[in-house]
Amino acid sequence: MNYGALEAGGTKMVCAIGDENGKILEQVSIPTTEPKETIDRMIDYFKDKEIEALGVACFGPVDLRKDSPTYGYITSTPKPGWANTDLLGPMVRALKVPAGFDLDVNGSLLGEVTYGASKGLTDAVYFTVGTGIGSGVMTNGKLLHGIIHPEGGHIQIKHHPKDTFGGRCPFHKDCLEGMANGPSLIDRWGKPGNELKEEPLVWEIEAYYLAQAARAVSCLLSPQRIIFGGGVMHQKGLIDEIRDDFKEMMNGYLRSPYIEDIENYITEASLNDDQGIMGCIKLAIDAAAKAK
Repeated sequence: MNYGALEAGGTKMVCAIGDENGKILEQVSIPTTEPKETIDRMIDYFKDKEIEALGVACFGPVDLRKDSPTYGYITSTPKPGWANTDLLGPMVRALKVPAGFDLDVNGSLLGEVTYGASKGLTDAVYFTVGTGIGSGVMTNGKLLHGIIHPEGGHIQIKHHPKDTFGGRCPFHKDCLEGMANGPSLIDRWGKPGNELKEEPLVWEIEAYYLAQAARAVSCLLSPQRIIFGGGVMHQKGLIDEIRDDFKEMMNGYLRSPYIEDIENYITEASLNDDQGIMGCIKLAIDAAAKAK
């Protein structure tokens, strides 16, 4: 069986076909332009693929409440032209298949716990660190939604003593996203992360902020694992610095075999940047099963 998968991003829409084992059979990337043009191109891609169902994981904020009149919408995004856009509705109406819908970072987490190194875990947190910072949460084997969905990129953090940068979040200035996303590196240092690889202070500060995020979710959610993905995490050695800072910040609190095995407690994504699209395949498989 073929399943459609859409990882919807602010820069590009990754559309793919997968099988019942989560294997990606083919995929394409469609630039994210204005909504109608982009959605029409995605429908054109899927319409002759004979898919059983569609799984969509989308940049947020999104409406995940199935009883809401705006279920499947992108809501208050700062992405120009995309606020209050019905993404899911036009695709379901055109393709006439069941669909699963979730936040993009929840999709990446679902990919990891279904097909990746975190397979089988029931309680996990995923942070993506790139153009923005987002979080996905699974608790008791279910992706967490709540009244909206997790927005862990906007938790408040303490400034590193060597960092004078004020933050760049348009809503909160110096929240986690405002201090540690990819664009904040450019604003602070004048260069993107891939041109700062040999600058230890850059990554000392970055790790300090991400370790605070790990500490916060450890205390609040008690996950079995915390996974970091996204482009910024490609920096060699960053995950080790996060672990070291986390241990110092926790200071022996929350003793657990999971936390004491730090290399398996705080990890990098394991699916070669395909975790998001593989999570979308799983959303489609689950939607097809529920429709039977």
